[in-house]
Amino acid sequence: MRSSILVSSIRARELNAGEKIITFDYIVIGSGIAGLYAAHYARQFGSVLILTKGRLSQSNTRYAQGGVAAAVDAEDSPALHWQDTVVAGAGLCDPHATMALVSEGPACVRELMALGVNFDTLHGEINLAREGAHSVPRVLHARGDATGVEIEGALTRNARRSAVTIRENFLATKLLVDGGRCVGVEALEGRTGTPQTFYSRNVILCSGGAGQLFAYTTNPSIATGNGVALAFEAGAGIADMEFFQFHPTALRITGAPSFLISEAVRGAGAYLRNSSGERFMTRYHELAELAPRDVVARAAVQEMLVTGNDSVYLDLRHLDAAETRTHFPTIYARCRNYGIDITKEQIPVAPAAHYMTGGVLTDIHGRTSVPGLYACGEVACTGVHGANRLASNSLLEALVFARRIVLDSQGIAVPQYALPEERETALGPSVHVSLALPPAAAGRKRAGGAMPALRQLMWHNTGITREERGLMNVEAQVLDWLERTPAPASRRLHEYRFSLVLGLLLTTAARLRKESRGAHYRADFPEPNDAWRHRIVISLKGSESA
Repeated sequence: MRSSILVSSIRARELNAGEKIITFDYIVIGSGIAGLYAAHYARQFGSVLILTKGRLSQSNTRYAQGGVAAAVDAEDSPALHWQDTVVAGAGLCDPHATMALVSEGPACVRELMALGVNFDTLHGEINLAREGAHSVPRVLHARGDATGVEIEGALTRNARRSAVTIRENFLATKLLVDGGRCVGVEALEGRTGTPQTFYSRNVILCSGGAGQLFAYTTNPSIATGNGVALAFEAGAGIADMEFFQFHPTALRITGAPSFLISEAVRGAGAYLRNSSGERFMTRYHELAELAPRDVVARAAVQEMLVTGNDSVYLDLRHLDAAETRTHFPTIYARCRNYGIDITKEQIPVAPAAHYMTGGVLTDIHGRTSVPGLYACGEVACTGVHGANRLASNSLLEALVFARRIVLDSQGIAVPQYALPEERETALGPSVHVSLALPPAAAGRKRAGGAMPALRQLMWHNTGITREERGLMNVEAQVLDWLERTPAPASRRLHEYRFSLVLGLLLTTAARLRKESRGAHYRADFPEPNDAWRHRIVISLKGSESA
């Protein structure tokens, strides 16, 4: 529906006197791979606005050292990729969404190449790497360990030379809902703090992840999970929030940020050793260093506890030095900055918060439970990752579902795929929970708590290992801070409140799931339980989806 029709449908009481009405056919919130690819597709069907709270080039995509997993090799197949994804997802993958992912992924990768992404080659062929829990090499990389930089650069250049409207340094603060439908976005201009309202029939939420919820993270400072909180307060269902993935190998040096040491390093043959020099992963899993990430992360923590050390060590010394420098130039340079030559010395590493597996619940077309609102990328929960994301599937998910969203918005049908196996993969009925948020504190009362305190609270109680008492303490503390936080007027307070809401959603889901599965580990319920083979969906109390 065109903008003029949209404006007439908005109730007059929702428009401020004298407000300039700005409308688009599509509003995309976020400028990572999901947002930029969605904008690329949407522009052929109408006007497109990209709202991003930082610069266009700031997103988690930029920091993606790992590549894009796709069945592009003659020895590979979508069926095999599907099987690896489902196994890694620990019984919670949506089988049909996963089949769409692996079936449409190769075409999306080829389109990336057409848009200017140069994947690494060997002897004239795409050089495919094998990463953790993949049964065959299928991961495409670009510029060694700079895949995210390469993809983001190509998509950013494409956006800037197109007819897409770009608004940088705009923080989305509210999704506007009229008659049960999302019709626009309220945003805060970062430099002046001026509020602005934009309207659209199609709002695509691509706002990325939430690693900044934890004290240690591989994510940039902008990854605060705003989109989940925005969608929740607009009435959308939020699913799988207990499954936050912790990357097992982030640089751990006092005073240094938790810089990601890519999964591809272990895929190339690097070993993990404890402080006694022992290679320990062979004691924890048959795949050793190539085990699923949750297994490797918990093993690393266990070794750190046993040895009394604050890290384990990644050992590349037995690999060819020249190939190491060629394949991992970013990691090599960053470690050299801290005095470590990774061809001669071990890298001290420890787990860090990395990827938000859950998020805004969508169907196979990217639709949320609020009409007019779509979600894509890390902010979304499409069901393809289950309880534990398979390495390098995240960029692929963003591509496939960004395309599906735009096609759905135009009523264009997409294929349906038969599952490659007859065995039962269907999930049990979802558990739906409604959650109330306390009203903002009256007046100018000082906000309760602060981001550093929240990050430490979440890290120690909702991190790699959880238990009931710690989760209940977090829930009580976060509710207290929410009750003492006034209605936000600045970017800082908006992001703090969003983080509190996000922390409450994650903690609630983690407390409800009384088992251990994938990235969610309960010390008081250490085994998986088939009775919990369903997802937990949380909605705002009083909303239509609750």
